[in-house]
Amino acid sequence: MKPYLDLLRDILDHGSWQENRTGIRTCSLPGAMMKFDLQQGFPAVTTKKLAFKTAMAELVGFLRAQRNAAEFRQLGCKVWDQNANQNQQWLNNPYRLGEDDLGPIYGVQWRQWPAYKLLDLDHPHAEAQLIHAQASGYQSIGYLSDGDQTQPKRTLLLYKAIDQLRQCLDLIMTDPGNRRILFHGWNWAQLDEMALPPCHLLYQFLVNPGAGEISLCLYIRSNDMGLGAPFNLAEGAALLHLIGRLTGYTPRWFTYFIGDAHIYENHVPMLQEQLCRSPFPAPQLILSERIPDYRVTREYQPQWLEHITPDDFQLSGYRHHPALQASMAV
Repeated sequence: MKPYLDLLRDILDHGSWQENRTGIRTCSLPGAMMKFDLQQGFPAVTTKKLAFKTAMAELVGFLRAQRNAAEFRQLGCKVWDQNANQNQQWLNNPYRLGEDDLGPIYGVQWRQWPAYKLLDLDHPHAEAQLIHAQASGYQSIGYLSDGDQTQPKRTLLLYKAIDQLRQCLDLIMTDPGNRRILFHGWNWAQLDEMALPPCHLLYQFLVNPGAGEISLCLYIRSNDMGLGAPFNLAEGAALLHLIGRLTGYTPRWFTYFIGDAHIYENHVPMLQEQLCRSPFPAPQLILSERIPDYRVTREYQPQWLEHITPDDFQLSGYRHHPALQASMAV
């Protein structure tokens, strides 16, 4: 975990103290990066105990497009409880559906991205456009009017939910050299409907067919280095291992970009303690044998994205220092 510890030192040495929405100051550094060779081990923090099972439960919740804190709790993850039920701004939000609701957070955007099309039915190619859209899975919702009743413009509204993650897997299988194998979670139209706007925004898979390797670049707009980063690192690396298993590629490089890398003031003692500890060697991630390995079966089975459970992820050889506690800023 040297890249993580080096970044903590860099933030504390060169960051600037800033106010933010939580009321707890942060020492912030703009533009940061960490890079891990997954062939050398799994990026689990070792200078404290990582809540690995909780992180994997959260990842599984995202894969299942869950939007309710109770569903995350059933998987073994309680990290969304405060955002769902103790964030006053969210409690007053008219889009909140009730207790434990989180809105269309990460997994909903990953697996059910809301896509719309407007078709001008007076366009000379309207019929061809409609046929193409319907063949792509769009369904008609209704007609819109521009308000001019003397010469009303006929506009048809169409909708479909896009499974961005499934599209990534399909592209890895059919066009591995494609540089557009990515999914993201930033939806301007729905930001005000979420308990927490997404922090880890953009995931791009890069395949090296000749070497049989797959890598991941992750961009995070805002990262809490004390509590958030260890989770995000574990989840991103585990996701890459899972995608590699289902598509037949070996996970290699995990590159982690951060827009605003920050340390909350109340997390400083915890992180200073970690910087005084010597890290242990990185563990290895073991995926359950029940998850089909494309290299063995030669059968493409993307439906396993929905069948994964937290128990399908195990760490081997994970040595760590004692756990450290800190409060999450909401």
